Amino acid sequence: MSEITVRHNAGRERFEILDAGSVIGKAAYKEYDGGGSPQRIFYHTVINEEYGGQGLAGQLATVALDETVSAGMGIVPVCPFIKKFLTKHPEYAGSAVRVAPAHLEFLDSALAARTR
Repeated sequence: MSEITVRHNAGRERFEILDAGSVIGKAAYKEYDGGGSPQRIFYHTVINEEYGGQGLAGQLATVALDETVSAGMGIVPVCPFIKKFLTKHPEYAGSAVRVAPAHLEFLDSALAARTR
């Protein structure tokens, strides 16, 4: 590993982890405001296979969730990694939002529209 950094790529609705400027992983989300308060639905987190086992997904999740909380947004953990991460990090419990059918319907529609 050389220069590991994390950035928020709002235009692509994801947080990215980079090694010397090359994206090696991401935590993708969709912004949702149907619940009366702004939320981020995290639906996919991935790290390139050759970088696995180094704690980088946790580093990525920490930055993504810290920035989400700082922005006053709720965390909706659809992604299995983010869901598991939240169980191990109770400091985010006050910002976590239970996944509801409305979240899943919104996410399905948003992702389907992206692929058309």
